[in-house]
Amino acid sequence: MGRDAFCKKIIIIIFCSVFSVMAGFFSVIAEERQNTFPADQPECTIILLTNKDYFPALIKAIDDARDEIFISIFSFKVGAHKDSYPDQVVLHLSQAVRRGVKVKVILENTGNRDQKLDEQNQRTKNNLEEKGVKVYLDSPKRTTHTKLIVIDQKMVLLGSHNLTSAALKYNNEVSILLENPALAKSARDYLLTIIKEEK
Repeated sequence: MGRDAFCKKIIIIIFCSVFSVMAGFFSVIAEERQNTFPADQPECTIILLTNKDYFPALIKAIDDARDEIFISIFSFKVGAHKDSYPDQVVLHLSQAVRRGVKVKVILENTGNRDQKLDEQNQRTKNNLEEKGVKVYLDSPKRTTHTKLIVIDQKMVLLGSHNLTSAALKYNNEVSILLENPALAKSARDYLLTIIKEEK
């Protein structure tokens, strides 16, 4: 086995371990809310998405969505130009809205502790709302540093990627795509708690 193949295998083993722990975390949340994972739930499909692999996977997931796209993101920076990766995400989200998909987005609101981030996320909020997306700003009392997307209550994208050109195109970033309805439901329930905090 070559060194690159060995390193990839080690990375996959580490991520499987980390996200098994995270799955356990979500299952604890689910149990606290008296939601339990079905005993016959199939194994979780996990795909590792490094650097630029995330963007095409995200676009495909958005385009395949049939019911709901639920996003909670720390930094979503649109408006650079229409072909920028974040602006392409907005385009595909607007197409999903036109197909009848419910699209909800939670954005970080620092309460003017980081004016640049707040202005950026406010511009994105305005842009998305013009396209029929329901947008929430989180409570300024707590930082929402999530990069979490739940699609059709069966797929989860989770990791380090913000929706910025730097994260989607240039940075070293790593995220995962998981297909597991029980985990997706727990992740979605978590997003609903962020919205409740905002009120």
